[in-house]
Amino acid sequence: MKLKNPLLAVRDMERSKAFYREVLGLHVVMDFGANVTLTGGLCLQTLDTWAGFLGKAAEEIRFGGGDSEVYFEEDDFDGFLTRLAARPDIAYVHPPLEHRWGQRVVRLYDPDRHILEIGENMKAVCRRFRDQGMTPEQIAARMEVPLKFVTGCLR
Repeated sequence: MKLKNPLLAVRDMERSKAFYREVLGLHVVMDFGANVTLTGGLCLQTLDTWAGFLGKAAEEIRFGGGDSEVYFEEDDFDGFLTRLAARPDIAYVHPPLEHRWGQRVVRLYDPDRHILEIGENMKAVCRRFRDQGMTPEQIAARMEVPLKFVTGCLR
């Protein structure tokens, strides 16, 4: 068994492609009209075709259930937050926050209210702590990860 691609049903394919391109920097790899694959492997499927696959009416499909998310990591988290701040159309699940292990994240909604989490790249977290004067051992303890993980990130 091999996981291939997560797929999100969308109401307006063009709006969704623009959102993922403009906000997350993803690009179309394959476009079959009703199904589009973006860089990173995320697939978008038109609502009508998705409903047809399930044997349901489009009105039966519910968006915004808050029961899952698609997770991304960003190397330049501060730059990403700056770009987000310039977009008044972004709907946030919550503002940026720092998890107990030190990773900064923000969760937002795409146009169909799918939850997207954008987290600071874990290597960047290690480097940020190192730049604040922490030793690799302190970083491992702070992040609740093995020292080997930290030393690999700091190479």
